Amino acid sequence: MPRALLLLCPNRDKDIEIALDSGVDCLVFDLTQMDTGDLPRARQRILAGLRQARQRAEPPFLYVRINSLQTELVDADLDAIMPGGPDGIVLPRSQGGADVQHLSVKLSVREAEHGHSDGATKIIAMVAGTAAAIFEMSSYRGASQRLAGLIYDGAELAAALGLTAEEQPACTSTFALARSLTLFAARAANVVAIDAASASGTDDACRTDCEAARRAGFSAKLAVDRGQVAIIDAVFAGR
Repeated sequence: MPRALLLLCPNRDKDIEIALDSGVDCLVFDLTQMDTGDLPRARQRILAGLRQARQRAEPPFLYVRINSLQTELVDADLDAIMPGGPDGIVLPRSQGGADVQHLSVKLSVREAEHGHSDGATKIIAMVAGTAAAIFEMSSYRGASQRLAGLIYDGAELAAALGLTAEEQPACTSTFALARSLTLFAARAANVVAIDAASASGTDDACRTDCEAARRAGFSAKLAVDRGQVAIIDAVFAGR
């Protein structure tokens, strides 16, 4: 598992080309930030990007963040992208191991349809995004051999709790508990613990955030722009 996972919302075909040329080790195409009306075109763009990347001598790891299982969009997402053979799926708003198992069944069907090896598509679950999900953290252990990592999802948790940006600093202990439970759950499941993306705007602040995550026990981190990738790689490599 790479140390930096770069989220990309492909609004233009050129965005994918630029990301592939950046040298990033893991690219996560993101369907969750799209308006519903833009999803068909975004799915086609991502499928083309997956196929384009496979033509390269050393393609990065290729994941797709689909819409959550609680929506009616997930099947259309998978139908569109699975012909491209992504290395894995990022599952947002995962409620527990049962969601991982549910997605695994959907992936098995589509792997068979498109001639991919059974179990080839890994799953990274974004966890701790709701109050109910906190109580299901232990269920990831043994949920599926596809499970490769857990991502702490503090932004979704804040939204689920109805906290504004101004209110969040007063709830530091709440988020610290959810973050620690993510780490424990990943260790228990023997998968990679991935920290949320840094909201810090400067390189120094991003490095500080990464160093704190590494000390806490995380092994990787989401990135929201290419500038963060090199910082994440350096910090988690101990440089």
